[in-house]
Amino acid sequence: MSGSWMDGVTQRWVRATGRRVDLARAEWLQGPVGRPDVIGDSWLADEAARLGATVGDDAGTAGLLASMAALDGPGFAAADLAPQVRDFYERTSRWRLDAWVAWSPWAWPFGWLVGTLFSRRLEQLALPLRPLDVAHGMTSAVTPLHRDGAQVGALWLRRLRSTGAVVFSGLYGTVPLGDGRGTAVRVAFPLPHGRLVVLLSPRVGAGGALELRSARAGWGGQGAYLVVETAAGCWARRIPVHERFHVHVDDEGVLRTDHDLALGPLPVLRLHYRLTPA
Repeated sequence: MSGSWMDGVTQRWVRATGRRVDLARAEWLQGPVGRPDVIGDSWLADEAARLGATVGDDAGTAGLLASMAALDGPGFAAADLAPQVRDFYERTSRWRLDAWVAWSPWAWPFGWLVGTLFSRRLEQLALPLRPLDVAHGMTSAVTPLHRDGAQVGALWLRRLRSTGAVVFSGLYGTVPLGDGRGTAVRVAFPLPHGRLVVLLSPRVGAGGALELRSARAGWGGQGAYLVVETAAGCWARRIPVHERFHVHVDDEGVLRTDHDLALGPLPVLRLHYRLTPA
């Protein structure tokens, strides 16, 4: 069954309930646009052209960020992070991901429906539904984009090792928060005729852990935004999807990540990753 009607419904909802935006003034909402059929990594060349960048050939050593110091500012200093945490973000391609997933019982049917009608068809945001789906872990391929010798973004493409199915495809970088509260990790997930933009505010936790949050905030602050682009203009809507990443080194020296996702106040799922040097 085709789920393309769901794309149209979502886009009309954003236009009806969101705000019209000028992307020339709201650069933090700019980003890749996905194809209406399959997304995967098909958007990378177009995004490189939009940025005036070239696709890097150092994918084997690339990181999501060229340097965690790009996030330095009031309340955050990359120098305080544990070395393994910093290395993961700056040399992501060198790390292997083993994952476990646990859904809240109320949210599983919703996740199944979205996966059936949307995620698996588009090869985007296909959250695993069962623990066995991720039993063999995920592949982690990072492809940087360079302009004038600097990294201006990086594609992170994750697939299930067991099937090769795409789980996530996003463009990573940093951006100053619109509410003036420091610099955020910015992830843009291409969607048909638009994208999902997530702004994650960083904090250093105990033992040099990294905490990234997209909690409630004002417009332009940390959080999740759906963006729709058409010939008639661009619209964006903040959505009540909140995430928390806790990247830490455990008592045995193993790097781990807890990823919690909530819809408003309701917990949806938790992903746990064990990260080991590849």
